[in-house]
Amino acid sequence: MMLLPILRWPDPRLSQPCAPAVLDDDLRALAADMLETMYAAPGRGLAAPQVGRLVRMFVMDVAWKTGEAAPMVFVNPSVELLGDRVTGPEGCLSIRGPVTEVERAAQVRVRWTDLDGMAQDQLLDGFAAICVQHEYDHLDGVLTLDRLSPEARAIAEAEVLA
Repeated sequence: MMLLPILRWPDPRLSQPCAPAVLDDDLRALAADMLETMYAAPGRGLAAPQVGRLVRMFVMDVAWKTGEAAPMVFVNPSVELLGDRVTGPEGCLSIRGPVTEVERAAQVRVRWTDLDGMAQDQLLDGFAAICVQHEYDHLDGVLTLDRLSPEARAIAEAEVLA
């Protein structure tokens, strides 16, 4: 396993939609490297485009900073937004500096393929739901900056570029 360089905004690859991932040994190796990179960053989620691979996969571990590690790998996920909308702080490993207030669904149903090729389906809420939406956005080329009002985005961009 190895640490991967994390792309930083405004790298144009971060704004590109990703192609479906092909589950093979290369993707499994990428997932392992992404988990190692995420933990070292230190983050709770990391999407393949953030390390320059434009495929629909992300890794996540919302528990490791406060409890035992519980890494998850989502290959070709789909997300259904459920519940009320909540607004809360979000940081991003690809955007140095600002933590921005982003509106998200309070609950999601996420369906994906795991690294063994098995279909998974889970209902998530709280921080896990927020993290899934954040990482899933990366697969569509959407950053937290894209979810801000023009005024809030201008302030955040100025902070990043300062």
